[in-house]
Amino acid sequence: MSDTGEEWQVARRRKGAARKSKPIQGSSHSTCCQEQLDIGKTVKRIRDTVSELRCEEFCQQWKGILSSEQVLVAGSAALSKPPEDRDTEGTTDQLGSPRDGRQCQQLECVCYGLGSFSSCVSARFQLAMLLLLLDAGQIPLRDCSVYDPMFSSGERDVLRELGLTVLTENEEGKRLVTKPTLFYLMHCGKALYNNLLWKNWSTQCLPLMIIIGNSFNGMMDRTIEREFKRDYSYITQAVSVCEEGQLPCPSRLIDIFSDTAVITFPTSSLNKLPQSTWAEPPEPQYQHCPDLEIIQRETQS
Repeated sequence: MSDTGEEWQVARRRKGAARKSKPIQGSSHSTCCQEQLDIGKTVKRIRDTVSELRCEEFCQQWKGILSSEQVLVAGSAALSKPPEDRDTEGTTDQLGSPRDGRQCQQLECVCYGLGSFSSCVSARFQLAMLLLLLDAGQIPLRDCSVYDPMFSSGERDVLRELGLTVLTENEEGKRLVTKPTLFYLMHCGKALYNNLLWKNWSTQCLPLMIIIGNSFNGMMDRTIEREFKRDYSYITQAVSVCEEGQLPCPSRLIDIFSDTAVITFPTSSLNKLPQSTWAEPPEPQYQHCPDLEIIQRETQS
């Protein structure tokens, strides 16, 4: 299928119901789809989409956030550390842009919930934007880890061909950061955000995180307040201490990039909370949540 208006209409109907989050319906694809995926053709389609997005005015504003002082403050804690890898200096990345090695030691990236980019135009555009952001932030492709239980084996091969690191374990968003990290979470479920916050619920870890994903305030506005506080307590608490910057989105791409914000956690705001806020945070359980929006890790019996 070519990228015609017909394909766009199909993608828009799929994403229209996922404007507030991207629920995952299943973790497997048909064997037919996995076997028939043309790796080379899919890589070319992604790179063509990168070229298309690169010319968009709003894309320049998105890329600009990774060079702004507001966002790079998350990397200040690592500035005094000696660089671990200088082999990217004087080289070019897979998008053909030069690297000078300045920021690539400071930021790594994690992407959850991208979706089936080989069959969904929206997911492919979100992947293309991720590649452009990595380029803008001078983050080596190998330092970006991606995971979605929806990925087929062919899609995992495509991601590796692009140079990205494909995770093999469903972390449910429970990843502890040890260095400045960009989390790219486009239209992911609220539980994934909540899990990520819980795992890093401290004045040491939260400032190391930069999230590009759904607005926390938007999540609260679309959910019954009592249920939101009960099921997503860490997002509820984070709203008062995080800084959100809404990212622009053209009307023709509203179903792909709508309601997206860059979210940071200034140390000065975190320090205003009482010390008891950070004491032994309980792990989220979601017993009363009817629509969890994520696939949980399979437990061994």
